[in-house]
Amino acid sequence: MNRVKSAARLLFWPALLFALAAPAQAETFPSRPVHLIIPYAPGGIVDFAGRELAQKLGDALRQTVVPENRPGAGGIVGVDSVAHSDADGYNLVIIDPAVVINPTLQKSLPYDIFKDLVTVSRVSSSPEVLVVAPQLGIKSYAEFVAYGKANPGKLFFASAGIGSAPHLAAEMWKLRTGIDAVHVPYKGIGDSFTDMMSNKVQFAFSSIAGALPFTSDGRIIPLATTGTVRSPVYPDLPTVAEAGLPGYSVDVWLTLYGRAGMPADVLRTLNTAVDKALQDGELRASFAKFGLTPVATSPQQSAAFTKSEYEKWKKIITDGHITLD
Repeated sequence: MNRVKSAARLLFWPALLFALAAPAQAETFPSRPVHLIIPYAPGGIVDFAGRELAQKLGDALRQTVVPENRPGAGGIVGVDSVAHSDADGYNLVIIDPAVVINPTLQKSLPYDIFKDLVTVSRVSSSPEVLVVAPQLGIKSYAEFVAYGKANPGKLFFASAGIGSAPHLAAEMWKLRTGIDAVHVPYKGIGDSFTDMMSNKVQFAFSSIAGALPFTSDGRIIPLATTGTVRSPVYPDLPTVAEAGLPGYSVDVWLTLYGRAGMPADVLRTLNTAVDKALQDGELRASFAKFGLTPVATSPQQSAAFTKSEYEKWKKIITDGHITLD
């Protein structure tokens, strides 16, 4: 009898251990809500796109995706929270070119974008728009360049802050045209438009979403966009390259990143879900209103793009002697 009981015990414990382990083995990603960090305050284009993406990504994953604003230090706080999260795919961050600008502009960062982050997919592409004060009486890009060259040091340009995409777009334009202009940083590009309307600053490279309310009624004048093709929001405007500066291109892209070391199957699931979300008609229509074009890529493609954008802006920052001091 004792031998029978002992044999039963030997069969019982492995069976129990297997039963306890079975739920963990059966768990598939995602089995709980995914957090999508938006590293800026509510109200901007990254916040808008992040919330739109979170909803459709949740539909694609059949799991809740929670958008969470975590602003601070030009996006660094939000990115850092993901760079030091578990590498399980449950924490993601959507961010603009600041992610590749900050490593050169900042003296130090609490993370390495190439070692601590993995690219999931690009999300969108959007050019900036070059806008000028109406008091200049300028109606074309060519007129503006001629004015700038004839009046060195007399043009003041606004940006959303030192090292922001609008700032670096203008610095790259200055370097390539040889025009001398003075930078006036603001807390946000929208804050500068009141001063532009009164000619206190004369121009800016702005996000389309930020400029559209002011250009639609003529309070500021749009001259050109910065993409490789014309923007559907401003179909009558040439690109800067088309208007006279070949090779000039600035894309205020958005990309989704996760913690490096994420399991390959989880990364694949997320990438497939982003692709599906970006095909959604409602999302595409919402993006179009603000000049955003959905762009789905493989993790490898978006990683290569991140690297090329890092090199591009590093050169502009270095050549332009741009610092935060």
